[in-house]
Amino acid sequence: MLSWGVAQSEVMLFGDVLALARRSWVRALRQSLAAQGYHDYRRSDGLALRFFSLGPHSLGAFADLTGTSRQAARKVVTGLIDRGYATLITDSRDARRRLVVLTNEGDAYADAVVKTLEKLNRHIQAKVAPDELRVAIDVLRFVRDNIGR
Repeated sequence: MLSWGVAQSEVMLFGDVLALARRSWVRALRQSLAAQGYHDYRRSDGLALRFFSLGPHSLGAFADLTGTSRQAARKVVTGLIDRGYATLITDSRDARRRLVVLTNEGDAYADAVVKTLEKLNRHIQAKVAPDELRVAIDVLRFVRDNIGR
């Protein structure tokens, strides 16, 4: 119950719960990574590190993946570079093109992020029935693909 006697379910809309859930997820991820020595986690790190850990990719490929502008993708990559997790190299097939590559420290950070995400996912899988989790994921995909586009 909320302090004024109204049930939370009567006040909170889907977007409220989504925003609060995202905040809790990021907080848990940040706390776990800090305990592993990574005190500088940013919300964009998880997807970026997992993507670039697959190999060298261009900013454009990252922008396409995230559905953002190249400027927004560049900001994320610059954050990784500034913290020593990534660097830019010249594409051997096209000297005009730059590719993002993780450094050794970036690879270690990516590994820590992946293991932490896997742990958080296992925690949810242990507490939520598989069919309910599939429905929740479907709803989140719907929001991702259909809201605000």
